[in-house]
Amino acid sequence: MPCREQEDTIMDKPRIAIIIGSTRQARFADKPAAWLLEQASKREDMTFELVDLRNFDLPLFDEVASNAWVPSQDPRAVAWQNTIGTFDGYVFVTAEYNHSITGALKNALDQAYTEWARKPAAAMGYGGVGAARAIEHLRGIVVELQMVPLRNAVHLGGGEFFKVSPLGQNGAMSEVEAVLQPSLNAMLDELAWWANATRAARQQPAAAA
Repeated sequence: MPCREQEDTIMDKPRIAIIIGSTRQARFADKPAAWLLEQASKREDMTFELVDLRNFDLPLFDEVASNAWVPSQDPRAVAWQNTIGTFDGYVFVTAEYNHSITGALKNALDQAYTEWARKPAAAMGYGGVGAARAIEHLRGIVVELQMVPLRNAVHLGGGEFFKVSPLGQNGAMSEVEAVLQPSLNAMLDELAWWANATRAARQQPAAAA
């Protein structure tokens, strides 16, 4: 059992959710998400947790308004809000569907507002072009949710994607790790800065008010 000092140290670190943005039974997301969690968990300046959209059974958005204006009524939406509200930042793992993010991820983003605000949003994308266009769309969405979109992202695309995808050689993520590591490090360094900065700002009395 950790001592009180260890618990305080853990609590003092920003908590980051790695959100799996696909719910398809045939999704590829589990593989890069597991790799991302493994790599990110080696850091000592943040803690990470997987959050899987499959576990929330979110309906299509059907509230009278965003919870920025009116409390949500559907208990599934409220459970989602209560979960994501405990984190200080997010890494979205997303595929690219027709040049954008998945419908499931867009719906999940729409199901909350106050919980997202004033927190950083990073992304890891996968697919032929590394979900580059999806991540650009994601950045525009999170700006409207008052999040901080990060410049750096991880793109698993091209030959590296086909090395590890069932559509190609279905190899282990370790086979492309050397290619992805520099962008991952840059993204996580940026995420740590913004997670600490925005958390400190949110804790100020004026921000809370």
